[in-house]
Amino acid sequence: MTSKALLAATALVAITLSLPATAAELTVGFSQIGSESGWRAAETSVSKSEASKRKVTLKIADAQQKQENQIKAIRSFIAQGVDAIFLAPVVSSGWDAVLKEAKEAKIPVVLLDRDIDPSGKELYLTAVTSDSVHEGAVAGEWLAKALSGKQCNVVELQGTVGASVATNRKKGFDSVVVKNANLKVVRSQTGDFTRAKGKEVMESFIKAEGGGKNICAVYAHNDDMMVGAIQAMKEAGLKPGKDILTVSIDAVPDIFKAIAAGEANATVELTPNMAGPALDAIMAYKAKGTVPPKWIQTESKLYTAADEPQKIYDSKKGLGY
Repeated sequence: MTSKALLAATALVAITLSLPATAAELTVGFSQIGSESGWRAAETSVSKSEASKRKVTLKIADAQQKQENQIKAIRSFIAQGVDAIFLAPVVSSGWDAVLKEAKEAKIPVVLLDRDIDPSGKELYLTAVTSDSVHEGAVAGEWLAKALSGKQCNVVELQGTVGASVATNRKKGFDSVVVKNANLKVVRSQTGDFTRAKGKEVMESFIKAEGGGKNICAVYAHNDDMMVGAIQAMKEAGLKPGKDILTVSIDAVPDIFKAIAAGEANATVELTPNMAGPALDAIMAYKAKGTVPPKWIQTESKLYTAADEPQKIYDSKKGLGY
């Protein structure tokens, strides 16, 4: 190679290295909570699809609902030198140390679906989440309106203890209860966001409340727990959706089947597409240095039997739920 050709080649390499990363060159590590619910499975499926659309390499680590596994995954992503890390935190606290490690490695972190304690807000770039307090309030307002002042004993199936989304969905619902004297939460217990646990806890509620006669409504922090609760009600000889009203959150396909069958009454949608807005934010940040807002909010929509539940089920069933 001549000296001129060598200089030209060297210059080309230098220019190439100085260019911002394109979407095709981006690798993102995603520490996913696990697959405790249909919604979570759909989020994973949709995340893969959104990454593929943008030609981003997405590496997903399933934490099986354990924070220690998420911390290990984040450290592994840091060691691999990924361009960004997505984190769906299983609980809201205990992230400072590992997120500081990511920041020191200059790897931006984006939270998906759930938030962390305020002390860690400087350690991540942005959070793509719904307003889970608002979700709980929407659920409570639907119930208050449906009852029209009628006295109602409500049982509550909470999400995972310590998860920000569970804390906030309870807070939002409670904000409606305090304004409506006819509503009373008589029992509240975690169902860990799973169908099996939701069924188990609902069985205990039914036994404790006169075979279910003293229960007017069930509020579940997610649809999967509600699907389990519906099964428990049916096995106890009750008619869910009629004897006991139901309202839950997520809008997974199976809850629409239940609404279509008259066994559930209402659900508040949590979109599984958190990765799309997150990927767009990372791509703009990497290419142009554009800093996104600290919170990118998704929509929370209420669905009932008036919204063609069978049609919605058909549109959602292929999303990985």
